This record gives sequence, C-alpha cells and structure tokens, in this order.
Amino acid sequence: MPPTTTASSGQKPGKSGRKKGRKARLFLIVLVLAVIGGIAFGGFWTVSTVRASFPQTTGEITLDGLSGPVDVKRDSYGIPQIYASSDEDLFMAQGFVQAQDRFYEMDVRRHMTSGRLSEMFGSAQVKDDEFLRTLGWDRVAKEEYDTKLSDSTKKYLQAYAKGVNAYLKGKDGKDISLEYAALGFRNDYKPQEWTPVDSVAWLKAMAWDLRGNMQDEIDRSLMTSRLGPQQIKDLYPEYPYSRNETIVQDGEYDSATGTYVQGDGTTSTGSTAGTGLAGDTAAPSDLESQLSGLYDVLDDLPTAVGVNGNGIGSNSWVVSGAHTITGKPLLANDPHLSASLPSVWYQMGLHCTTVSATCQYDVSGYTFAGMPGVVIGHNQDIAWGMTNSGADVTDLYLEKLTGDGYQVDDKVKPFTTREETIKVAGGTSKTIIVRETDNGPLLSDRNDELVKVGQKATVDAAAPDRGDGYGISLRWTGLEAGNSMDAVFELDKASDWTEFRDASASFDVPSQNLIYADTQGNIGYQLPGKIPTRGKGDGSLPSPGWDSKYDWTGYIKQAALPYDYNPARGYIVTANQAVIEKDKYPYTITTDWGYGTRSQRITDLIESKIKGGGKISTEDMRQMQLDNSSEIAKLLVPKLLKIDVDDPDVREAQKLLEGWDYTQDADSAAAAYFNSVWRNILKLAFGNKLPKELRVEGQCLNVAPVDTTGPADEDQTVRECGQRSADQAQPDGGDRWFEVVRNIIDDEDNDWWKSPATRTDEATDTRDELFGRAMKDARWELTAKLGKDIDTWNWGRLHRLFLKNQTLGVEGPGVVQYMLNRGPWKLSGGEATVNATGWNAMGGYGVVWVPSMRMVVNLGDLDKSKWINLTGASGHAYSAHYTDQTDIWAEGQLLDWSFSEKAVEDSTSDTLVLKPS
Repeated sequence: MPPTTTASSGQKPGKSGRKKGRKARLFLIVLVLAVIGGIAFGGFWTVSTVRASFPQTTGEITLDGLSGPVDVKRDSYGIPQIYASSDEDLFMAQGFVQAQDRFYEMDVRRHMTSGRLSEMFGSAQVKDDEFLRTLGWDRVAKEEYDTKLSDSTKKYLQAYAKGVNAYLKGKDGKDISLEYAALGFRNDYKPQEWTPVDSVAWLKAMAWDLRGNMQDEIDRSLMTSRLGPQQIKDLYPEYPYSRNETIVQDGEYDSATGTYVQGDGTTSTGSTAGTGLAGDTAAPSDLESQLSGLYDVLDDLPTAVGVNGNGIGSNSWVVSGAHTITGKPLLANDPHLSASLPSVWYQMGLHCTTVSATCQYDVSGYTFAGMPGVVIGHNQDIAWGMTNSGADVTDLYLEKLTGDGYQVDDKVKPFTTREETIKVAGGTSKTIIVRETDNGPLLSDRNDELVKVGQKATVDAAAPDRGDGYGISLRWTGLEAGNSMDAVFELDKASDWTEFRDASASFDVPSQNLIYADTQGNIGYQLPGKIPTRGKGDGSLPSPGWDSKYDWTGYIKQAALPYDYNPARGYIVTANQAVIEKDKYPYTITTDWGYGTRSQRITDLIESKIKGGGKISTEDMRQMQLDNSSEIAKLLVPKLLKIDVDDPDVREAQKLLEGWDYTQDADSAAAAYFNSVWRNILKLAFGNKLPKELRVEGQCLNVAPVDTTGPADEDQTVRECGQRSADQAQPDGGDRWFEVVRNIIDDEDNDWWKSPATRTDEATDTRDELFGRAMKDARWELTAKLGKDIDTWNWGRLHRLFLKNQTLGVEGPGVVQYMLNRGPWKLSGGEATVNATGWNAMGGYGVVWVPSMRMVVNLGDLDKSKWINLTGASGHAYSAHYTDQTDIWAEGQLLDWSFSEKAVEDSTSDTLVLKPS
C-alpha cells in the first residue's frame, strides 16, 4: 500500500509577500508550460504535472516500518529537522525526506556509481558506463557492505533504504520529478527500489573526485612530448615551505615508536615510501596519444562532487576561545566543488527526542542525498569540517601484456577477469570483459587510443619488450573494501577529541583534512585515510608494473598520521596546503600539494586580528570567507605599472591598476583587466608551449615540430589544435602557476618569457616585452567582450555562474534546459583566493567551481551558528526551494542555523508527522 496521508501537500500559508511570490511563480509555470505545450510535448505538460512531485510538508503520513511517530520540521527555506525516538526511525525518516526532495538526483548518482547511466539516458552513456564498470565501484561497495561494515551501520543503511522505498511506493516517475516526466518521452525507464549498497557506493564517487594527483601524473607524462625534464620541473615547483605555513607545525614523527607525536620528538629521515621518480628506471616520455586517451575518458565522466579531480580545494579553519569574543572556539568550512543544480549538499538536522542507548544522535549539518548521516556539521558536543588533503592514493602502472596475462619480474601472471553487461535504454545491451592485474583494472581496455599504450614509451634496457605496447592499470585505495561509512556515524555521535580521532581512523577514503572543535574549548586537526607507502618511486609518474620493486608496500599507520591538538598559536588552518614539512616526516603523502596561497592568506587575516588585540567574531569568520584579495596581483601589478605603454587605449586600461587594492569585487573594472592580463601572460609564456593534449579544444596554433632545432620559419611549422575541455586545460591559472611565475619573475631574460612573432605582434624576448604584449591583448580582448568604454567594465560581467541540472539541463531539449537551469549570477572572488570562485585561465572567465556551501559554527552557542547552501533544499525545478539560497550565497550572507529544540521550533514553518501503521 502507498503511504496514507492526511492534510494537503505544500507549505503553510505565509506572509503576504510569500503569497505574492507563489502567485508569480505559478504564473511563470503556467506561462512556460503553455509555451512548451504548444511547441514540444502537446497537452501533456500541465501545472499539475509540475506540481505532482512537490513533497507533502504538513499533516500526517503513515509509513510501514516505523516504530514510533517522527516529526519533520521545515523552516522557511525548506530545511528539515527530524525528531525521532530510535536510531532506525531517525534514519528511515531521513531516507523518506531526502527522497521527497531529491530522489531524481539520488537515482542518477546511483546509476553513475554502478555504471548504469545507459539504462536511464541511452547509448550516449555507454562509454562512461564501460569505464565505471571497469572501476567497479558498486562491486567494492557491496564487498564493504557484506564484509567490512559494522552491524549498526548496516542497520542504519537498511533503515535509510526502507525510508526511500516508502516514498517510492505506489508512485510513477512523473509523481517523483519533472525530469522523469521528460525522460518518459525518450524511454520507458522506471525508478527501482533503493538498496543499502546504493548509499555505500556514493562514498566511492566522492572519493574518486577527491582522489589526489592522478591528473598531475597524466599531465606530467603528456608534457614530455614537448618539454624537457627541467622545463617540466619549472612547471611543478617545490612547495614554498619558507613562505606558506603547513597545517601541522609543532609535532614530529617518532621513529622509535612509529607514531606521530606533538611537541619534541625524534625526527626520522629514512623513508619506506621512496623519494625517486618512477621515471628513474622507466620514464614514459612519449605517451601523449595514449594518456590523452585516458584523459578523454576521465574528462567525459560525470562528476560526483568535484571537477574530475582537478582544481578541487576547500577552506576550513578553527580559532580557539582565547582569540574569540565568546571565549569558545569558532569553526569555519567552505568546500570548493563543482557548481551543480541541485547542490551536492543537503542541509538537515537529525535529532533523537532523548539521547540514549537506543537513540544516540543529535546532529545537524550537511548531508549527501542518498546517504544516511551527516557528513560535515556539529552535534551537541563537537563540530568538524573537511578539506581535501590531496594525498596521493592513486598510481598508474605500465603493464607488459603477454597473451592472457601480464609480466611481473620474470613471471607471467594470469589476468583476473569478469564479464559486465550494460543495458541500454532504447538500444541493444553491450557486454565487456574487464581484465585486472594485481595493481588494479586495465584502464587501457576501455579506450581505442589506450590499446596502444606504451608503444612509444622510453624505458631502460632492462624493460621487457613492448610487443604491441604496454597497458595501463590503476591502483587506487578506493578500489579496496574499507569502512568509511562506519566513520560517518561515529563522527556524528563523537563527544570529544578521543572519540573524534577514533572515528577518523575508519575514514579510509577519501583522505580529508579533518578539523575539530568542541564545546569544552578544545580545537584539533587529524589527517585520516589509507595512504600508501611505495617500494620505489613516489607516484608522480606512471610506474613499471613489471618491476615488483614499484609495488605498494603497505599503508601509513593511523598512529603515524599527523595531527594537532590545542596548538599554542590558538588556531589551525587547512586549505589544501602541505600538511607537514618534509624534514619532520618520513613518508611521502603527496608530491602535489596545493601551494598554500589561500591558507596563508587566511593565516595572515587571523594573525592581523590577534596581533591587533582584537577578538574574532562569527561575523569576522564570515568576512574572511569572502576575502577577494588576489595574491598574484600583488606580485605582478607593480611590475605592470612600470611598463611604458605607447598605445593610448592600452594606457587607459593600465591606469585602472593604479591605486587598485587587489580585491576582486564583482563591480571592479581593475579586477576584470588584471585577470585578463594574467590570462594572456599565462597563454604567451606557457600555454602556447604545451602539447596539444593540454591546450583548449579547438584553439589552434602553428607550432614547430618537436625535432626542429633553432627558430622555426613559416614552412617549418605545423597546425596543431588543442584537445582538452575548456574548464580542464592548462595553464589553469591556479596557485601552482602563481608559484611558477614567482620563481622566474626577477629573471627578466628567462626562456619562458620568449614568445614567437605573429602576423600582428613582434616576438618577445624579455619579461617586460611579454607583459606589454599581454596588456595589449587583454585590452582588446575585453573591448570585444565588454565594449571599448572601460567605464562599463567590471569583473562580474566576465565572471558569471550558471547553474545547470547535471543531466537533462546539459543535454536535454532546449525547452527542458530552460525549465531546469538557472543563472547567471555575477560573482566576486577568483582563482586561489579565499573566496574561491574558480575559473580556468585558458578556458575563459566563467565560474567552474565554487564554495559549495559556507558554515561558521559557534561552539559557545550552537544556535548562533550560521550556514548557507549553494542552491536550496529541493531538487524540484519549480519548488520555492530550488534556488532560494543562491542569491544570499552570492551576496556572501549566511542564514541562522537553528539547533536546539526551542530554536528549531521558533524557526519552523511546516511540520509533517510520519506515523507508524
């Protein structure tokens, strides 16, 4: 039987302004649907079709499986707070409520994690499904569920699935979301029941997007086709330890005990992880076509939370009560992820009416629709946040393929194989064979280019004959069964630092920087995760799979992972910078940290407040999150202003930089011009010299053949067009490129400043010649984009955010895209600023990733905490809560975050009671 209901669905009547807003929205719906009805789908599309999937938020609903009544209290933004008297009821209700608001999103994501997108969207998704089936996330998730997770975690996952399925019972697709109604015109897809494994697999997708340096590993290999070893080294400089602080500063590794300790400790300089490059014995120097094929596959995959592993960062920091106006800690977090609609986050509170052995949770924060528990947030005792650590947990291996096996040392080992059948909506099923080595699945089987992998790789004399070419396999910690799902529930009920650290020990993947504060006044940091140690090599380049010396030798012990607790400085900052200085730690966590631009700016803002004798408030934390200062502008603008510019139009633009405070506000003309200059500096100095596999797709250049020496004349050059998507091309302009430029800025004759002549410009030989050319190019680029009158220029006109539904909003019919998508918003901020509204310098100025949410937790009074989401609680396109937080988010404001029962009651607009049958 379907759930039985009393009372009508929708919101309670509100103030007159809300009534007018609803009337306006209803009029828009009628207008849009009338247009669609006449153009696309006939009379099917009606107001009732759109509203059919809106959730019931008042009255009562009877659900089979509940042991007692559950209250669902939603505020004026539709954010639910759930109250139950048992753990199972709490998580069952969570599944029901999230399905009410977000089931289509949940369904798409589980089809992605299981490699079954073709079942929903047809043959266009077969290639993606082949790759995802090769990785086998759902298989690993099932193994975790069957063999690794605790009994209590399984019980909660089962309860969550029961809640989702209670929502689905008796509903057709059109009753669930507008997207299903649209899909009904393309195929006869019908949603299936939810399973506990569907929730576990979601963690695999999150871990994949946050997997570390795999992209850098590919890019370095691709660069070898045009750049020499020193040039590549120039483009991947060392982390600036002397300038930008690490996360952990006071402790050291104790070699006697094999643990990490705070304070004085014995430094171990030996490393079981190895420090040499894989290329010491088997450096792939000409894998451009093969690894480009792998990149194409990765780039095409839908993202779960990030930008396919590129450019993903986040900010979090915590300040102790010694430096706050409340006398208790303040904790801030804003993860930087792909902009998606709806947002990847779902705000929610999970409250036991009485916390006891049978109902253990009183927690509120950011959840993932499709997964029980709270991922980031606070309970009644502690708060926590996360940023990506960047730990290197993936390695690519070159494999010598021999018949039905692969070579390891002097032996041939047989592949492990499995058969996967991909069902295709409206088409014929396709069967693939997945082959695996001890290192992992053969990715080269999934792409025609990759079949030839290794055909041109430079290897040493001891390497086996390449035959028809080497294969590429992937080793990744996420393909090993773990118990990260246990960690979510353990974090949610942890009451102190010890329990928090115990919970973090279960957080296998992804490896995140975990930041901590509690109501007793303590602050802390823990690096968790399964981080490999290596026999040889450091994971920065593909390794020779035929040499067992390059195998992983184990994992860093939990007790040996860096942490920090109540440091004397009184604060901890994590923003993807290096976790710890190299000479204080024996293991290689990664060779590809973020370069500390954001983290050091946050540190400086905190220090300036403390040294000025001030106390930090919640509002101060919010203002820090919005800091738009451009660190690269501080370096370059003084030099740009010294350049003698003859062209009066270019000089007019140059004058914008005079007196500019380096802040990238949306209404700033100087920010618009500087960022265009920066983009053109990067293009001239580096971008045009990179191989086509890293340059923007469709942008073509006349380049000299690789084997040409000396200056190239016109008949020596060849036409080469870029092959990478605009939001993934290099140089992307992030803080790695800040560091590249900083290292050569005072070497005015460095070879990187040389650029060839074109039909309109002379060649450049020095830094200032190249800067002058970039300033001219930027002037005319912005003239074309914004007009000749610089008084009309501003950064926000270039730097815009469009929110797109990640399925039909990208590839559906135009009228459906119109219905599902929103924007644009003109944004402040920029690349590698604290307010990290990221853009790719080669692809243009549009916003690629964003602070996907912002929160500030006040441990002195949890009801005075603040939060915001990128979009809204609802995934229903014409719900009042589809994007009702986006304007507030774009303005940098935060909403009140009710936690106590009284505060929640005071903010409640709608109450729904879920009753047992």
